[in-house]
Amino acid sequence: MKFVFLFLGKTRERYLDQGIQDYAGRLGRFVQTEIVVLKEKHNRNSAADVVKRCDADLLLERCQGQALKVALDPGGRDFTSEELAALFSAWEDRGVQTVNFLLGGHLGLHERVRQQADLVLSLSRLTFTHEMSRLILLEQLYRGCMINAGRNYHN
Repeated sequence: MKFVFLFLGKTRERYLDQGIQDYAGRLGRFVQTEIVVLKEKHNRNSAADVVKRCDADLLLERCQGQALKVALDPGGRDFTSEELAALFSAWEDRGVQTVNFLLGGHLGLHERVRQQADLVLSLSRLTFTHEMSRLILLEQLYRGCMINAGRNYHN
């Protein structure tokens, strides 16, 4: 299985980028991992809805095809680590080859992305920056893979 992470813009905070790269490497021991940084096409003065629509276009254009689409949104479904691990196993059993994880920018996702997603996933009911969400997502996916591999993981 392959996990593709669609990020809008570069991760600006160096410590977060280092953590993202670290967990992408760890995750890569279990699944193919690709991080795609999409260049945002709007300008700083654009209205919020325009920004979110432009971001939606970028995300959805990039994940055409048979790949599963998982949108991250605070209003989505939450899982325990064990439930997330079981979801990975179910995807493998179904023969899912690629899973695209769609993360919005600082304004969140446009409704169209949530509607077209196969799953809307919440990392927490708490609010995180979109850059922190990148790191938290990778860490949680790695944790799920460790659970499925029967390996102990506490950090």
